[in-house]
Amino acid sequence: MGNPSKDGPWEAIFTAYGINEHDFDIAPFYLSAQEIKDATKHFPKTGQKEVRILCYQAERKDRPQVFSDNGLFLLPVKNGHYVIVKGEGYMEVSEITSPPIKFNPAHGFELESAKVGDSEMQHLDFAHASGMLEDFVGEGRLYLTIRGRKYTPGFEFMVGGNRITTKGVQTEVDAGYEGEDVVVLIEGKNTKMQDTIIRQLYYPFRKWGIQTSKRVIPMFFEKRGDEYMFWMYEFTDPDDYNSIRLVRSSRYRVGRIS
Repeated sequence: MGNPSKDGPWEAIFTAYGINEHDFDIAPFYLSAQEIKDATKHFPKTGQKEVRILCYQAERKDRPQVFSDNGLFLLPVKNGHYVIVKGEGYMEVSEITSPPIKFNPAHGFELESAKVGDSEMQHLDFAHASGMLEDFVGEGRLYLTIRGRKYTPGFEFMVGGNRITTKGVQTEVDAGYEGEDVVVLIEGKNTKMQDTIIRQLYYPFRKWGIQTSKRVIPMFFEKRGDEYMFWMYEFTDPDDYNSIRLVRSSRYRVGRIS
């Protein structure tokens, strides 16, 4: 299933550069932001020629038809440059079927300001302040040390049978926490996820694995109704994009403030 708003522009891009004739079993296809702009400049709507919008493919449903039909996905490799790869770029986000854990917050009073608004950042901050995050991770005290956009150092990795080199790609995690032995990176969601591109966890994982000496733990977090949901992952081979594995998951409900 494609994405109608992107189907036409990407068909034009594939035609302009002969991508339909490219053999993805031999090599990926590299494409620049400028080439995307040049191939789509005749489209009337901003969303049909804006590189940022066309290259946003965070879930399988975000891909245009030509990607879906051919088992392709898109990765950034440096500022303004992308690579189209054949293979599995996405991962399923499993349902948490275990019973919810009733959790009594570490603070002994109501955090009234935590109830104002409904952003993933706000819910994640509450999960940390309450001690819920530390309880799930199980690595002792965690301190907020990472937030906002950062750029990756250079690194190589394998994906879809191809070796990709990347450097200076902008990444962002909703929050990163450091403990004595670990760095915990969390991507927060405010809606139920079925699948997501592995890159959201992999690029920050590689960045902080290179730039710190500690074990890096990539995670997803979601607030759904009155439940706080956590998924912890690992990459069994740091050089392999597809080596991601779910370690464990849990859902919490807040108990009475005592």
